[in-house]
Amino acid sequence: MVDSAHFQPDDRPVDDQLADLRVRIDAVDQQLIALINQRARLAQAVGEVKKLDGSPVFRPDREAQVIDRVKAQNPGPVREDSLAPIWREIMSACRALEAQQRVAFLGPIGTFSEQATLNYFGSSIDALACPSVDEVFRATISGSADYGVVPVENSTEGVVARSLDLLLASPLTIVGETSLLVTHNLLRKEPSREGITVVCAHPQALAQCHNWLSQNLPDAERRPVSSNAEGARLAGQDPTIAALASERAASQYGLHVVQPAVQDEAHNRTRFVIVTRPGPHVGVAPTGHDCTSLIVAVDNRPGAVHDMLVPLKRHGVSMTRFESRPARSGSWDYVFFIDLAGHPAQDNVAAALQELRAQCSFFKVLGSFPLDVH
Repeated sequence: MVDSAHFQPDDRPVDDQLADLRVRIDAVDQQLIALINQRARLAQAVGEVKKLDGSPVFRPDREAQVIDRVKAQNPGPVREDSLAPIWREIMSACRALEAQQRVAFLGPIGTFSEQATLNYFGSSIDALACPSVDEVFRATISGSADYGVVPVENSTEGVVARSLDLLLASPLTIVGETSLLVTHNLLRKEPSREGITVVCAHPQALAQCHNWLSQNLPDAERRPVSSNAEGARLAGQDPTIAALASERAASQYGLHVVQPAVQDEAHNRTRFVIVTRPGPHVGVAPTGHDCTSLIVAVDNRPGAVHDMLVPLKRHGVSMTRFESRPARSGSWDYVFFIDLAGHPAQDNVAAALQELRAQCSFFKVLGSFPLDVH
């Protein structure tokens, strides 16, 4: 192994010292390549064993545990939040040797959904850009994709209603989540704001930039489109159109970043969930920092919602999200989307879920999965 002791500058010429350091870095790189390939061969062996009982290639609980351990064992100076994406890419490359996963997301290329997909799965996947969230669900349900990545909540604008409605109606289960700091940039073919008559973006992005647009482009039409990347594509065809999108979209469609970070809230985050078809091996094991998502409904009677929450308090289960949506039954009925802290493998969570189920006229577990703590 190459000596990794701290290097101390000496009296030699700077070029000589740099040359020595670069030789040592090259030697470490060779060791890293050998170790990564050694890990890849072990991953291939794991894949052969999984074939014996049809276990899934991708295990979000296992990958979360690997990253937790890497961070816990990190001696520095590399920061823990820098290690997680490095290991995700290593695991992605190893996973692809078992079988390359096809992952559907809201396209086209350059959307925040694509960025969330790559952040979660790594780049060694077969990425499938879909024209709508509905199509992400269809592709995943049909088997055209192994997984789908869909936005469900924004810290500024709240829930993504269409995603919740589709989770209610579809057979898909949630196996993971990731959140993304969303920075909306004003993109255009020209390097200035002069002559902009239309701003195209997803309706959520337009809402998240409402104040900035009102102050800086008050006369421009705000035109909703299927995605921010679609807005960037349109801006690339017409110099009078501007888009609200990512820097990746700017590069993809040859646009200038006329104004960076125009969202009204500096800490604007979007939460995405990872969905897949249910099956005998889809269950995600507990990791110690888990979430269980439910959809429930209760009879329309006084105190019904209060009674529904009593089992959670009784068994010490925290509720981290509570949203109501129309049941889409044609009458004034509602369903409730609930996130609980914990996993059904925990006795208190299992007991709370059993009591809660008995009180509900509709009860559906969307999935239990590791929280996005990386």
